[in-house]
Amino acid sequence: MIAETVCSAVAAAGLGIAAVTAFRRRFRTAARIAAYALVPLGLVMTGVVQWAADTAFSPVAWAGFGVLGGAWLLLTATRAVERRRDRKGRAAGAAAPRKRWHPRPRRPPSARPPARRARPAPSLRPRPVPTPPTTSATSRPSSRSTAYDPGERV
Repeated sequence: MIAETVCSAVAAAGLGIAAVTAFRRRFRTAARIAAYALVPLGLVMTGVVQWAADTAFSPVAWAGFGVLGGAWLLLTATRAVERRRDRKGRAAGAAAPRKRWHPRPRRPPSARPPARRARPAPSLRPRPVPTPPTTSATSRPSSRSTAYDPGERV
């Protein structure tokens, strides 16, 4: 009873958020939020929530989960032993181990195309920066500069 109420409240809140999102003209996002909001309501209507609640509080169901876990452990343990045995080699008279699958057959080294020459790596030294010419002590700076002045109007 409580689970159904909570799921219905979550669905109503999600639909409200979707309406606000649609009001902001984000229709694709609003549709996605509405879809997620309707999932809990659909689960309540199909009875899945009631089944899950009954399962969660049933000791027989938890014992069943334990049996499934034990079966899974047995299967993985036997696979691990089988793989370990395959790695060490099989007993005499046993079937040969399977070959590894390759996406394409390997070519002998003589059939491979020649390797390309690698390009030399770019120099990591910085390029020299040209220095501006120096003025002599006797020359006077010009009153009219040839450099660009952003404040000067043309």
